[in-house]
Amino acid sequence: MNTSKKKSTSGNRNAWIVGGVIAAVIAIAAVVAISSSSSKDSTVAGSLQEFSEVTVSGDVLPAFDEAAKPDPAVGMLAPVLSGKGFTGNVVTTEPTGTPTLLVFLAHWCPHCQREVPLLVEWEKSGTMPNGIDVFGVATGTDSANPNYPPSEWLARENFPATWPVMADSADKVGGNAFGLAGYPYFVLVGGDGKVLVRMSGEIPMDELTATILALTGA
Repeated sequence: MNTSKKKSTSGNRNAWIVGGVIAAVIAIAAVVAISSSSSKDSTVAGSLQEFSEVTVSGDVLPAFDEAAKPDPAVGMLAPVLSGKGFTGNVVTTEPTGTPTLLVFLAHWCPHCQREVPLLVEWEKSGTMPNGIDVFGVATGTDSANPNYPPSEWLARENFPATWPVMADSADKVGGNAFGLAGYPYFVLVGGDGKVLVRMSGEIPMDELTATILALTGA
């Protein structure tokens, strides 16, 4: 009788130990999964956030095709992006009645690297048209590609000091909403929120100025 009770007690203790170990393993796995999921759009370099969760309000634009004339997106209401900058500051492209130029940039793109200093000088020199807002969107970000992270690259060029910059999500939610098909990518939106023109590639500043003036009268 005593031997049987000892065996039973020992078996129950072992069962509790095994059950506790299994529960602990499950709990750790759950924490890891949650942590991994929450960090998907918040990869940081130093203390800066290189991705942000971006929400899109409105219909997305068709993919941009430079050969398609006229561009089917022209005249459509542009979607509104809401996200964050590299420092966690809130950035939104919601129209305010002022024409807006959105500039989509990738840190590894040599065309973007040549265009960014020209854009900054465009503003500093006073040749940029008055009465327009400019937003940068850092997209296509990939730590395996050159010139990473984008926050440091754009800071070196004084771009965030000149205009608000949104960090796109890892899966380019912001860029895709505007039909991104190449870099750099420009979308000019009128004060009424409708797309006026989409352009891709290196654009001379005098051409950019002329286009904005012709379409907005800024």
